[in-house]
Amino acid sequence: MPATQTHYRACNLCEAICGLEVETRNGKVLSIKGDPEDPLSRGHICPKAVAMKDIHEDPDRLRTPVKRTNSGWKTISWEQAIDEVVAGIRGVQERHGKNALGVYLGNPNVHNSGSMLMGPFFLRALRTRNRFSATSADQLPHHFAALFMFGHYLAIPVPDIDRTDYMLILGANPLVSNGSLMTAPGMSQRLRDLQERGGRFVVIDPRRTQTAKRAGEHHFIRPGSDVFFLLSLVHTLFEEDLVNLGHLRGFTTGVESVRKLVADFAPAAVASRCGIPEAVIRRLAREFAAAESAVCYGRMGLSTQEFGGLCNWLINVLNILTGNLDRPGGAMFTLPAFDLVGQRGAAGKTGTFGRWKSRIRGLPEFGGELPVAELADEITTPGEGQIRGMLTVAGNPVLSTPSGHRLDQALGQLEFMAAIDIYINETTRHADIILPPTTGLEADHYDIIFHIFGVRNTTRYSPAVFERSAEQRHDWEIYQELFQRFTGEDGNNMTPDLLLAMGLQYGPYAAEGLTLDKIKAAPHGVDLGPLQPSLPDRLFTSDKKIHLAPEEIVKDLARIQRTGEPENGQLLLIGRRELRSNNSWMHNSERLVKGGNRCTLMIHPSDAGPRNIKDGQPVTIRSAAGSISLPAEVTPEIMPGVVSIPHGYGHGLDGIRMETAARHAGASINDLTDYRQVDELTGNAAFSGVGVEVK
Repeated sequence: MPATQTHYRACNLCEAICGLEVETRNGKVLSIKGDPEDPLSRGHICPKAVAMKDIHEDPDRLRTPVKRTNSGWKTISWEQAIDEVVAGIRGVQERHGKNALGVYLGNPNVHNSGSMLMGPFFLRALRTRNRFSATSADQLPHHFAALFMFGHYLAIPVPDIDRTDYMLILGANPLVSNGSLMTAPGMSQRLRDLQERGGRFVVIDPRRTQTAKRAGEHHFIRPGSDVFFLLSLVHTLFEEDLVNLGHLRGFTTGVESVRKLVADFAPAAVASRCGIPEAVIRRLAREFAAAESAVCYGRMGLSTQEFGGLCNWLINVLNILTGNLDRPGGAMFTLPAFDLVGQRGAAGKTGTFGRWKSRIRGLPEFGGELPVAELADEITTPGEGQIRGMLTVAGNPVLSTPSGHRLDQALGQLEFMAAIDIYINETTRHADIILPPTTGLEADHYDIIFHIFGVRNTTRYSPAVFERSAEQRHDWEIYQELFQRFTGEDGNNMTPDLLLAMGLQYGPYAAEGLTLDKIKAAPHGVDLGPLQPSLPDRLFTSDKKIHLAPEEIVKDLARIQRTGEPENGQLLLIGRRELRSNNSWMHNSERLVKGGNRCTLMIHPSDAGPRNIKDGQPVTIRSAAGSISLPAEVTPEIMPGVVSIPHGYGHGLDGIRMETAARHAGASINDLTDYRQVDELTGNAAFSGVGVEVK
């Protein structure tokens, strides 16, 4: 009998990048456990990591290219597939211009170093302005605030959770996500440690989440009103003389401007808007300012609303005005070994905004991408620059972007579509050619992005557990071949490992002798230590100062006066995250969808009663954008006047080849969200707070 082999790597299915110990025998996975020697995750894993076995063995997963024909999908060779993709893209651009090609990048791209390192070469060669990604359906407001306050779109402060005394959490559920833009595997233990050392954390959320249940204090807040709550906290700091910048004083501008901006937002004036009493707002502001160390953290619930940009600006303002930025226990900047922030510090490479605007609504470009809420209109609206062809990469925007059913219809109108993906899903079913990369256990991996958001500086290289088969291609090999065929240039000398080694050579630990070979020789990863103060050196603004009141953000404040009340009888819709899910394709793992139906409409008893809605009863949810049907889950864990539906479902469409997902189809929340509702400042989709009727 062949011997059992043990492999060590990181899980790349979500932002937590937990260390894994994978046992195999004869090409099969025997077990997947947490790696107790990983310096970041310390043995923690969640069910998603164990499901890597399911993904690896999934019979629905594509391993060779396929072509859509009148008689169904047909397997074709890599040579033919690459030829047809290049010909299709060239044909669209030659007939209609460079911008007639649209590109959409899904969330899994940033979880794969091959795609992160080699993809940009090909994507830049396409020379289209119609690029979109999951960023503008997720975290764009974080990047916006970072660019204009700190000078770099990736300079997003991370909560130093392992040393903080007081944590204020808004619109986030880190017990389920293990952090988001805060890579913190094992959040349950980290929060327990916080409380055991005498600290506390407070949660502000329209739902009593798993994190809220563990918190010392939880308050419901009306969806979309977080901006008023945060403005009143900052107002209280000034009114009660609680502002203390500490070591930030010498390089922070705009304090007096902020004082004037928040003057009209006293807690008494906003309490009715957000649903949190004046006394509570004042007490929380005082506690935050008085704590030995404190940090405010907000995530999806804040990013994906009408004022996402303002909310993320105000979180930074709160941390700065109390001296809790760039200090242990506060919000800190990481120093990753492969340092995208430091390496891209040259002028003009720290981020871009507004260089061009979308054709239909004039939404601004950010980082070379347009807001994805505009994508369907850009396909269906005639005129110069109309998208006639699409390339999607590891994304399913039909389920993950607002008014997804409109995009589903629009994709059917394209002249040509190609996809780099491992599944025939709700989006890729429209493709003419699908190029499937290796994934998970078959690919080498180095986490480029999420070390930037780690609550501790660490680094780790993950060698593939299994060699790819002869008929498979890695994502970077696909990009390399597309680039060569499309441009005629030779890119064979470029590999992810070569680019990694070069990046590490210019990284902050190169002087200490840290190389790719040394990282590879440490199978459990390398501990680079706790987060350290780094300002003003880590600022990328032209004057090397924090800009507390950027003009681009300040002028958006006037917009909040236009907000109104929901229509009579309407409830406010929010999403929710599940521990067993991160992307829609994870619903094709039996291990992750087993158990009771989780695609339900959470509704409070006080809202269910007058509507004669019983627990488990099918109900119809209708918005201005569309309607769906789901079973009701009547629960006091949701705020009265608010309902909640999880993300990523809606697998009942014809033509998908994901058998397990189809048996747990559910309905898509994004058939209710409205593509017309965006954060006007950033262009990010405003999913949270959509008005709905429930019957």
